[in-house]
Amino acid sequence: MPLTSCAKWTPLAAVLMMVAASCAQADDRHAEYYYPTPASSEIYGARAEVLPEASRRSRIAFVTHVMNEMIRKNPYPPQYAIFAKGGEAEKMIIVSIAGDSYDTLYRMRALLAMLTAVARTTPLFKEERVEDYYTYLDLCKMLGFKLLTVSDGKKFAHQIRID
Repeated sequence: MPLTSCAKWTPLAAVLMMVAASCAQADDRHAEYYYPTPASSEIYGARAEVLPEASRRSRIAFVTHVMNEMIRKNPYPPQYAIFAKGGEAEKMIIVSIAGDSYDTLYRMRALLAMLTAVARTTPLFKEERVEDYYTYLDLCKMLGFKLLTVSDGKKFAHQIRID
């Protein structure tokens, strides 16, 4: 195909890419309310399967328990908030509520690594004998979460689709 023919399609391709991006943003009704529009995203291929007993109620109970434990056991205010959103509470959101703590992707990955360390001490991971293999994202999958958004609460947000 001659170069001039390709040049005719370039504006159309650009328009299609913009439409696709705006459709993806339109699907995320939590962006610009709980966190800035995510600048990056990834797909995590979970090693775990969704537990048969996973439900909207169990996801909300999990998030409520985690937040209550953070508040109850720590003499300092939490550094981040975790909550579940979506019609089936299938979207987990983690937002920093302290200064510039989690303002880069690397800091958010460090937070997820910390949460993995905590998850590996749970009876669930120990009973399944996966405490040295599964991650926090696998725990999210087991509970039925499909999307995790992490944000500094100011300028940075990153989304992880959990497959």
